[in-house]
Amino acid sequence: MSPKSRQRSAGNGNRRRRGNLDNTGVIPQLAKAAREVESAAMRGRISPAMRTKFQVVALLMREERARLKTADDVSAGERNEAMKRLDGLAAILAKTAARDTTLIQLLDAEAPTTPQARELRKKMLFAGGVEMVVGEEPEQVEPTQAVLPEKIRERQVMPTSVKSRVRANPFLSPNLAGIRPNEPHYSRLQNWEILGPLLKAFATGAGGGAACMTLPDVPRFDRVTPANLDLMPHQAQLVEAIRAGQRSILLADEPGLGKTAQSLLAASVANAYPLLCVVPNVVKTNWQQEVQRWTPGRRATVITGDGEDIDAFSDVFIVNYEILDRHIGWLQRLGLRGMVVDEAHFIKNTSSQRSQLVLRLAELVRSRIPGDHPLMMALTGTPLINDVEDFKAIWQFLGWIDADDKPTEILLDALDETGLVPSDPGFAAAARRAVIELGIVRRRKIDVAKSLPSKRVIDMPVEIDGDEAISIREAEQLLVARLLKRYGHMLNAAGLPANTVDENRLRMLARQEVEESKASSAGDSIFAMLHRIGLAKAQLAAEYTAQLAHSAGKVVFFAKHIEVMDRAENTFAEEGLRTVSIRGDQSPAARERAITQFQTDPDTQIIVCSLMAAGVGLNLQVASDVVLSELSWTAAEQMQAIDRVHRIGQEAPVTAWRILAAQTVDAHVAELIDAKQGLSARALDGSDTEATASEDIQVEAIVRMLLLALQGKSLR
Repeated sequence: MSPKSRQRSAGNGNRRRRGNLDNTGVIPQLAKAAREVESAAMRGRISPAMRTKFQVVALLMREERARLKTADDVSAGERNEAMKRLDGLAAILAKTAARDTTLIQLLDAEAPTTPQARELRKKMLFAGGVEMVVGEEPEQVEPTQAVLPEKIRERQVMPTSVKSRVRANPFLSPNLAGIRPNEPHYSRLQNWEILGPLLKAFATGAGGGAACMTLPDVPRFDRVTPANLDLMPHQAQLVEAIRAGQRSILLADEPGLGKTAQSLLAASVANAYPLLCVVPNVVKTNWQQEVQRWTPGRRATVITGDGEDIDAFSDVFIVNYEILDRHIGWLQRLGLRGMVVDEAHFIKNTSSQRSQLVLRLAELVRSRIPGDHPLMMALTGTPLINDVEDFKAIWQFLGWIDADDKPTEILLDALDETGLVPSDPGFAAAARRAVIELGIVRRRKIDVAKSLPSKRVIDMPVEIDGDEAISIREAEQLLVARLLKRYGHMLNAAGLPANTVDENRLRMLARQEVEESKASSAGDSIFAMLHRIGLAKAQLAAEYTAQLAHSAGKVVFFAKHIEVMDRAENTFAEEGLRTVSIRGDQSPAARERAITQFQTDPDTQIIVCSLMAAGVGLNLQVASDVVLSELSWTAAEQMQAIDRVHRIGQEAPVTAWRILAAQTVDAHVAELIDAKQGLSARALDGSDTEATASEDIQVEAIVRMLLLALQGKSLR
């Protein structure tokens, strides 16, 4: 409600006085309510009902002060007396807010009002002798405008399709079964300092034991995954916990254990749609593909730029942190029933705009639909024993503490069940366990090694954009156009129709192109294109590697070209990560120093390796994660690189992350390698499929591009 609206509602147009300014007026009603709130604050924690009463008193005081300044039917003496009484009430509110500082925000004239507050306002006005005119409601401010800072409001966008969705479903149905009576909440811990002892309990590992809640047994039958897909046991346990009613989860599994799949299937069994996924920019495309893979019946849309091309009727909305500030306004109007924050350690700095927006939106999601309990999941591979202060932002996102670092009713209830207070022996261990059971799930590769293959290859698609993307598409189009022109000449010479599709002739043409390209530096050759794609995705591959390093520890980064290695090392330096490298021009002594430093120095987190120079003869089993930023032409070369980590002495399952440029020939080359040489089979079960010559992959890649062009399709 804007100040002008409140002033109008206080004027003669919206209500008329039924009595004079005496003890039957509005001010005595306000005084009575203010004293009630003050008494509640003196007794301890203020209930939601009292918070509402506090806000309404402040609101009506402003309205009454504005009315008195312009009222013609009030004498100067009456006006002065009323102003003194309002000043006294203001002092009471100030003292009350000093006892409970969370009330201060309710004094703001722009603070949003709830339906309960608006109803209470009507009752207090009527009790004070003011008759409300039926049918004239005070003007309401859109929640977006009420809660967002001015700088953020100015950047808001409203995609056209979102307007259509909001108009199609303007009302968000309450969950009546979930609505609890508005009763005072009591806790024996409400006057204790809680957060400090809790964080210390996690820092010291009080009570010992894994930081993982008790999870249900793996169900006998898999009822949630699509055909031809299976969950690993540890994944099935998490999904079963969601099915049983768990709605707040800090999922801190190590990288490679399928956190994305678990969160998407959790949303499916909880019916937490619309679902918002806030993710790093580098993994947006992967999230969209994972939605299609694990929940094929659900529609996903990726939000980019101003969102004009999004499908607002989707089930899953995927947005990166960097552009959330432009879209938070319309996102909060969708009636979100689930929110997933990937790489949740990104919000650890609660003073940053990124964190404040995520936390503000999370609070709105929890309160937007009365009685609803939305699915809230924070995903991070960062070990729980590091930077325990960072827990505060994640716990606030999950609704366990508030913006003032005070425990919410959810956390207080969990701690009350221990029967202990911070001064009691054993409180730290019991409190840590209680918080873990609220919804912390942490599994390491080594913990679930029996259910994991010894090594896996996981494709990570990334979206290349900007000038580099345009340049790559143009190069692809030039190559296809040049080869199709030659193919047309071949058909004409053979007397065949121009629309003939002859795979044998296409393959012959492709082989000739491969041979010519090896002796040429033409910018539109298949080799030049893969080189340019490698450069274009170098930073994205490096950013993903940096995320792994922050979450999992040491990582081995492989590339084919020196320029890609240089770009990656620059990105790592900007991230504050210490690296060493293995290159073809190194001396044996320099090479050995780099290997030793990577294996023994805990601060050296990444080794940047040339695929050709470091693909054989190295022992790097101190790491269990490998990033393949560029494709080789044979699976054998890639597996040789992975086997630098997957060696005798390696105790953890090895995960290789293959970075693929989506919607380019890069992705098609990966598919050909898998189809021709069984890369996935060897990675998963040790199969020794006979290798195919690299020339065959190159030829088939060109043939596929030409076939798509002849069918009127593109690589995208």
